[in-house]
Amino acid sequence: MAKRDFYDVLGVPKNAEADAIKKAYRKVALKYHPDRNPDNKEAEEKFKEAAEAYEVLSDPDKKARYDRYGHAGVNNQGGFSGGSMNMEDIFEHFGDIFGDGGSPFESFFGGGRSRGTRSRGQRGSNLRIKVSLTMEEAAKGIQKKIKVKKQIACDGCNGSGAKDSNSVSTCSTCKGSGYVRQVKNTFLGQMQTTTGCPTCRGTGQSITSFCGKCKGDGRMYAEEMIEIEIPAGVGAGMQLSMRGKGNAGKAGGPTGDLLIVIDEIEHENFVRDGNNVIYDLFLNFADAALGTSVQIPTLENPVKIKIPAGTPAGKIFRLKGKGFPEVQGYGKGDQLVNVNIWTPKQLNAEEKEIMERMRSLPNFQPAPDKSEKGFFERMKDFFE
Repeated sequence: MAKRDFYDVLGVPKNAEADAIKKAYRKVALKYHPDRNPDNKEAEEKFKEAAEAYEVLSDPDKKARYDRYGHAGVNNQGGFSGGSMNMEDIFEHFGDIFGDGGSPFESFFGGGRSRGTRSRGQRGSNLRIKVSLTMEEAAKGIQKKIKVKKQIACDGCNGSGAKDSNSVSTCSTCKGSGYVRQVKNTFLGQMQTTTGCPTCRGTGQSITSFCGKCKGDGRMYAEEMIEIEIPAGVGAGMQLSMRGKGNAGKAGGPTGDLLIVIDEIEHENFVRDGNNVIYDLFLNFADAALGTSVQIPTLENPVKIKIPAGTPAGKIFRLKGKGFPEVQGYGKGDQLVNVNIWTPKQLNAEEKEIMERMRSLPNFQPAPDKSEKGFFERMKDFFE
């Protein structure tokens, strides 16, 4: 079944600001929250759908790709999109939308379904790197292995921060539940709130003896070789993400994400315009007047094209499908061949004599055809 438009899912217009998107997501999430709709698969799917929409629309880079390419622009770009989403992912990523407890119904109704054991430590930070690609690599897609220096889980304690398994005990504040409850008197009567335990940060456990290697942090610096799969059609400034490949979390917390910013190396022959490629072809006057065949380089293999007799400067030939593919989509751009007439800067005596004779011949007198479009009009036709 085709995915619904993310703006329709949250009920916001395309020009909605970040605060409006966040407010709309919270409203939809509250409506279909699992605690309010127990054992309701339809509500659960709508809850996930709203989370997926918010994941994209709350991120400026993903939102820009979605606005330009639709769902194809954000599929397989890391994160927890589509069917791979689960409740733990949603509460881990968007718990701040609901409050400290990770669920709005814990504070509204004094409790909620258990989400399982929560990580003891803090989530690792995201790591941002820049990857430079040639136009050919960007057009075809490529796998790259990159060495990244980052924080990884301590090999002395496997990231737990504890000296050994006997150095972990039940938290004395929450008695192992991970939550503390408070009762407050309000003008509406008593209200009970449940929040994550501040002592153990919701894990229900505390460390009695720290790891000697990482001093309880659970992390250490090291270099890691990461294989990155870059899809065909990416462009300069586009950002990809790899879930869980960033810095390790503190004391066993979840790992951050690796953010990959694409940079495009300048090409000696081509200029990129969206998914189209522009190539300047230089012809001498004789070839343009008499016609010829020339070999044109492309992002793949060279192709031969026929130049008709009388081809003027500014003529544009289109090589269909020789541009960049749509990212995660269908269709390809074109290569536009812009004809330039090469004017020699130096002439010998024989060449000057030939040119002098040509100068006065009738067919060499300028006679512009008013019906022909100018250069800018032709370019406009190609890009509209």
